[in-house]
Amino acid sequence: MTIEVCVDSVTSACNALAGGADRVELCDNLVEGGTTPSAGMIKTIREQVSIGLQVMIRPRGGDFLYDEDEFRVMQEDVRQAKSLGADGVVFGLLMSDGNIDRERTQQLIELARPMQVTFHRAFDMVSDASRALEDLISIGVDRVLTSGLEANVVEGAAQLTALVQQAGDRIVILAGGGVRVDNIKSLVEQTGVREIHISARQTIDSQMNYRNHRVKMGAIPDAEYQNRVVDVSIIRQFLALLS
Repeated sequence: MTIEVCVDSVTSACNALAGGADRVELCDNLVEGGTTPSAGMIKTIREQVSIGLQVMIRPRGGDFLYDEDEFRVMQEDVRQAKSLGADGVVFGLLMSDGNIDRERTQQLIELARPMQVTFHRAFDMVSDASRALEDLISIGVDRVLTSGLEANVVEGAAQLTALVQQAGDRIVILAGGGVRVDNIKSLVEQTGVREIHISARQTIDSQMNYRNHRVKMGAIPDAEYQNRVVDVSIIRQFLALLS
């Protein structure tokens, strides 16, 4: 089994390494499902973390139908990730009808090589999962991150099983979205997935002594004095269950 941990900070990436993860997916702005991290974040984590480093390429939250300016941003971010030593990039592009944007996905793949390419959970928004998977196989994507087109992997387990069977050894199905310690064994047994994407985060209190609770910096209530970081012990629980 391969364990990938979603991270958004140097601390979380280092904790993923310490916990025994195989690789990390580095994102910014996890509140919106993850966007492209800064060059400084990529560089610093690459210097401190030796396991696989996959970098999210997503210029904004929302849907996965991108205009030409957004696509140019994605191209430049792929170049930056490659130059900073990433092992892979993670992106997803769709057409308005819910099919894969084959042409521009292939352009990004060619730009990314020799890095690995993961098509992220934009896949969970496609109109036809079987067709979309064949499209991704035909243009050379290495793996697909998916919850089985449902809100989480438990609800999407039947679809995940079908995708694993359809994929064979042509592409990797990376199960992610609601993977928990209490469901991972049954998920693996039912679906046959060999790669798992987890967050393994806990909320920790800020070390600020002075606090102004009248001011809010974002949309999440009371988040100014909290941090969410990867917990080493949770990763080890996953590994113990999978072993």
